Amino acid sequence: MNITLQKSKIAKESIIKITGSKSESNRLLLLQALYPNIEISNVSNSDDSKLMQKALSSDSNTIDIHHAGTAMRFLSAYFSLQEGKEVTLTGSSRMQERPIKILVDALRDLGANISYVKSEDFPPLKIKGEVLNKSQVSLAANVSSQYISALLLIAPRLKSGLELTLQGEITSVPYIKMTLNLLEQIGVTASFIDNIITVEPLSKVAHKKLIVESDWSSVSYFYSIVALSDVGTKIELSSYKEHSLQGDSVLSTIYKDFGVETSFNKTSITLTKLDNQQKQVSYNLTNAPDIAQTIAVTCLGLEISCHLTGLHTLKIKETDRLVALKTEIEKFGTQVIISNDSLTIQKINPLKENVDVATYHDHRMAMAFAPLALRVGFNILEADVVTKSYPDFWNDLKSIGFSFTEF
Repeated sequence: MNITLQKSKIAKESIIKITGSKSESNRLLLLQALYPNIEISNVSNSDDSKLMQKALSSDSNTIDIHHAGTAMRFLSAYFSLQEGKEVTLTGSSRMQERPIKILVDALRDLGANISYVKSEDFPPLKIKGEVLNKSQVSLAANVSSQYISALLLIAPRLKSGLELTLQGEITSVPYIKMTLNLLEQIGVTASFIDNIITVEPLSKVAHKKLIVESDWSSVSYFYSIVALSDVGTKIELSSYKEHSLQGDSVLSTIYKDFGVETSFNKTSITLTKLDNQQKQVSYNLTNAPDIAQTIAVTCLGLEISCHLTGLHTLKIKETDRLVALKTEIEKFGTQVIISNDSLTIQKINPLKENVDVATYHDHRMAMAFAPLALRVGFNILEADVVTKSYPDFWNDLKSIGFSFTEF
């Protein structure tokens, strides 16, 4: 599905309900598979979470997780533990280009039986479930926090638990802390001191009900929408907590620079556009790289120069997001400078109209650019890619006043 977004103006006040966090949902779904007494509500309706659920309940010897990177990492660890079960874990052509050596090496160090089906160091993986008797492992921590979380999620089912030593600068720390907090909520004892994480074993969990908080990554697009709207515009979104486990909740602080005030209610937040914003911004997004695309496009729409760092993990996502951002932003007439871990927009030119924004099979490319329709009309190609994390995205935008047609 391709869409043409007309230049739009949204309602002065709106209410949106967003589904559960994909990050929390996928962690809890794996824990539920390990400890069936866990009951989960407000699970994400994203493609990734549906694929995770399907994989965990499948009797097939071949599991295809398509573009779901989180599922690939988490399931590699999960199936390593399933004694007597043999599976081939595969994915899309892009997934087969995303390295997984660091996680596979760590799992092998714990005793896992994993081999590469095609190319060394990349999916697909052939996994023969074993009893993992070892309890100490080291891991490079500067590539993907999902490798770390994958090990932590299976750690309480190891006979002696796990002592995980993290090597180098640790990336996306909030996601690691999210995993540890969810473990603690089901009764697991864990500690994170300096660069060592220790998880104690836990054989069973009493019946436990857990509610998934709505997704902060998804709400980022509404922060951008409010930032690009008229002064006084308000959007209420649920269900959110002031003290969130999700690293992207830093949005409530960052978007003050774009004139967006966040009010925390009992189970929701209200975003209000105020008449104040910075002329240039600089952020280190090491702990929240998934909101980089949203921030960059917000700056483009507001004609604010920006310097974003801590983005090295974006190169191994659904696409190389730094290259993709540079390519698509420059179609609107503004130059973008990127390095291995940064993006800079120094001067923004008047926005060109009617350009075609490519999405590269990346849900966040489509959703990050959509708010720009409050300033200029343009096209988004393969716009249905949003189903990966936010299937209701286009319906929700239409409900608040965005105008678009399919072609």
